[in-house]
Amino acid sequence: MHITVVPVTPFRQNCSLIRCERTGEAAVVDPGGDLDSIEAVIASERAEVRQILLTHGHLDHAGAAARLAQRLSVPVIGPHRDDAFLLGALAEQGARYGWHDAAAVEPSRWLDDGDTVDVGACTLDVIHCPGHTPGHVVFYESTSNVALVGDVLFNGSVGRTDLPRGNYRALVDSIRRKLWPLGESVTFYPGHGPTSTFGWERKCNPFVADLAFDADD
Repeated sequence: MHITVVPVTPFRQNCSLIRCERTGEAAVVDPGGDLDSIEAVIASERAEVRQILLTHGHLDHAGAAARLAQRLSVPVIGPHRDDAFLLGALAEQGARYGWHDAAAVEPSRWLDDGDTVDVGACTLDVIHCPGHTPGHVVFYESTSNVALVGDVLFNGSVGRTDLPRGNYRALVDSIRRKLWPLGESVTFYPGHGPTSTFGWERKCNPFVADLAFDADD
């Protein structure tokens, strides 16, 4: 699986184009805005985009999903239905930031923990990781050993929990109990900033490093 990151919006959110190298089929993950930039990468990669995937419902990740879905004639998949309140209010979220092209979106398919999504010959495992938002999901591809984690985990930090229905304890539990078991060698693509590995974050991330917790936690 080949991943191309396209930073979009004033928040420099990492929209990702994931492409199956065997079939050329692809998906766009978290198109928050700047559709011209996203479509230029799609063209340069000669990717056949078949779907749009959302990790969660915040504006910088989902604000342009409805417009891109219409332009490409593809469905929107995910996140978990607990983020429906955010996806339905994307236009209102956008207005607060002066983004008048953000639009509400209703996914063709909601995702649950344990679901899978196929992108060509690649299979993404869906992991429900609430905390940053209640319906946040992570996409993990075991063959490439990569995860697209949205705003759950960052290089050296974790997602905010001071936004509506955020929950810090749930966020930490999601990371430690659902992501760490995937293995230290997993490379993850966060919603903002550079990539890292779960192993590095377990050693060095001040919020979720192993040394920050009791051995029996």
